[in-house]
Amino acid sequence: MGIFERYLSVWVGLAIAGGITAGLIMPGAFQVIADAEVANVNLPIAILIWLMIYPMMVQVDFASIKDVTKQPQGLALTLVVNWLIKPFSMAALGWLFFHIIFADLVSAETAQEYIAGMILLGVAPCTAMVFVWSHLTRGDANYTLLQVSVNDVIMIFAFAPIAGFLLGISDIEVPWETLLISVVLYVVLPLLAGVLTRKLLGAEGVGRLSDSIKPLSILGLLATVLILFGLQAPRIVENPLDMLLIAIPLLIQTYGIFAITYYIAIRMKLKHNVAAPACMIGTSNFFELAVAVAIALFGLNSGAALATVVGVLVEVPVMLSLVAFANRTKHWFE
Repeated sequence: MGIFERYLSVWVGLAIAGGITAGLIMPGAFQVIADAEVANVNLPIAILIWLMIYPMMVQVDFASIKDVTKQPQGLALTLVVNWLIKPFSMAALGWLFFHIIFADLVSAETAQEYIAGMILLGVAPCTAMVFVWSHLTRGDANYTLLQVSVNDVIMIFAFAPIAGFLLGISDIEVPWETLLISVVLYVVLPLLAGVLTRKLLGAEGVGRLSDSIKPLSILGLLATVLILFGLQAPRIVENPLDMLLIAIPLLIQTYGIFAITYYIAIRMKLKHNVAAPACMIGTSNFFELAVAVAIALFGLNSGAALATVVGVLVEVPVMLSLVAFANRTKHWFE
């Protein structure tokens, strides 16, 4: 892992602190950014989100899908967890914590926004950082690429319906037009751009490009976090406990999903270099997409956007702990 990836939670923490400070000192500047919208799409944030997502999509090679019949058990495990378990468990945990356990700590409206952000995290399976987790667990790189590619294709068609369904049953009004625009803007178009880039540059050219633009992805994320927390600054200062409240169900979801997936992988007698990446894909989130859609649907100032950013904060240290666990238990698969 490079210094940006290894210490991502540190950089995110610094961006949060800087954003809150700047938001309290010069709120007018952040409001100008918030007002720069066209068709419910915030232009500065859209540019930053593309800086995050495009470098990831360039790494995805859809030619690998031809190998879908090789070791289908690992792929099946990933798909079942990503699309039939994780979104629904996240929605259930959000409802449990913010409508029952934490009901007296946040308002009903705020609770709905936090649940919405959690749902968007749960419906977005990891696309890029999973390559790092796979590498750290000595996973099969080609098989990881296959799993990510298949998930990205499914995400084009499944993200909006599942997100809309879960938001709807959670009594959250779904602006379907904005949701569909977000999927096209932040999933379909970046995927197409990645495919065209791979065709134009070839594998070696894509490798060099990915290395050169990878820092842009992290910088785009940090700038987005800074803006979000700058806009949320008064709200956070008034309710600093809320970030902890959001983090608790997210942590339970992450460790719980990993435990379920890891147990199933052992029972299926998968090879460790297939099982570990499959579990990492099923556990981690495509938080860049979740942040973008939360902003588009509910606004920069929303609790939904705040919840997705808390997901960014907890992702790296939690996933590194799971990588360490997977490496220490490799003998379970032998």
